[in-house]
Amino acid sequence: MRNLPDPDQSPGTDVVIYDGDCRFCQRQVGNLRRFDCCGSRLSFISLHDPRVAERYPDLSHDSLMAQMYVVDTDGNRHGGSDAVRYLSRRLPLLWAAMPILHLPGTAGLWRWGYQQIAKRRYRISGKNCETDACSIHLNR
Repeated sequence: MRNLPDPDQSPGTDVVIYDGDCRFCQRQVGNLRRFDCCGSRLSFISLHDPRVAERYPDLSHDSLMAQMYVVDTDGNRHGGSDAVRYLSRRLPLLWAAMPILHLPGTAGLWRWGYQQIAKRRYRISGKNCETDACSIHLNR
């Protein structure tokens, strides 16, 4: 995806690892890019980029296909709805969502909701993928 800061050109940023073959994911990453209004907190890399396997061998391909990950500047991994919750604290334009996302006792609900959307993301975005990835994941 164009116009996204690359981790190699943006040291000191949190790295968002997303499914670059998924149009739904591409749109959401575009939204995150806009929420990073100053452009200095996030960089982005597709899970299909070979650098991901080299730099984050602890994150399996299946795990990366199941959810977006954010690797923060301390090396901590935040996956799925926990990544969204983390970003709500990190990006000022998402601070308004923070109180709802962090209500005590709701983490399980947010994880479940994220999983439901993530496993249907190829259907949600339509069947118009740039690669054959949709055909692989439509039956999930």
